[in-house]
Amino acid sequence: MQSMTKAGQGDTELGSVRRTKLVNEWKKHGFLYLLLAPALILTLIFKYGPMYGAVIAFKDFSPIKGILGSDWVGLKHFEKFLSSPNFELIFMNTLKLSLFGLLLGFPVPILLALMLNQVRRAGVKKNIQLFLYAPNFISVVVIVGMLFIFLSPTGPVNQLLAWLTDEPIMFMSRPEYFRWIYILSDIWTGAGWASIIYVAALANVDPELHHAASLDGANLLQRIRHIDIPTIRPIMAIVFILAAGGIMSIGFEKAYLMQTSMNLPTSEIIPTYVYKIGLQSGDYAYSSAVGLFNSVINVILLVTVNWIVKRLNEGQGLY
Repeated sequence: MQSMTKAGQGDTELGSVRRTKLVNEWKKHGFLYLLLAPALILTLIFKYGPMYGAVIAFKDFSPIKGILGSDWVGLKHFEKFLSSPNFELIFMNTLKLSLFGLLLGFPVPILLALMLNQVRRAGVKKNIQLFLYAPNFISVVVIVGMLFIFLSPTGPVNQLLAWLTDEPIMFMSRPEYFRWIYILSDIWTGAGWASIIYVAALANVDPELHHAASLDGANLLQRIRHIDIPTIRPIMAIVFILAAGGIMSIGFEKAYLMQTSMNLPTSEIIPTYVYKIGLQSGDYAYSSAVGLFNSVINVILLVTVNWIVKRLNEGQGLY
């Protein structure tokens, strides 16, 4: 009996200590928690709240019956997508576009940051940065419109190529050009903005390191290799993991706007397929299953890349 009384007193004291710590924490950081609250609430509403709707991927959804009233069908919609004759084409188009975009686009911001770091005149550097950052603020619709104008049969690009080809190249209609146009235009619009984080990291490099390396006879490339790159390597790993986590999450708007009836063999990807099946055809359950399948692949890729990068960094002593 006495032991039960002591246990009860101990729990009461422990609860009192926890409440005191909670009160002290609120007094110390309460304002920061209030600043965090709007972002947290919006995340819960618009990111975690819609997750409930993913359950229709396992149901024969009917808008009349609602989500709860619709009949369960299990993995029927997933099996339908995996056995679809378009599955391999759509999946491989999505994977190739994402993977090539990541491999070709990832090094460009790093190279831009390394080159910008060598510009010593502040005024010139700011003008170059303004020129590089500007495309990021152009609307996707405007970007695609510019692509159609510049790459049209009568556009400036074909006019420049006129002396090499007897007939204009149908860039926006031929499937083999779609991926290159998509990826290169993505690099043009986003590489400058993506280089900001690397420029900021390189700004913290002690100039004395470069000065000492120069005195030891190191040239520019050697200083970049042994001083600048090791400084931004942890950031490179984090950015690569985040980019790999969204490797299947291609921007729907740009792909859909660039899509034509003639380039469908390479331009039809999972986001555009989900849009057509879900919103245009009204098959919400099937489109939700396809979207959920895409999200699962994203998670698997994220965990895999995170593990690989961690092992590589452990080998180099970064962890």
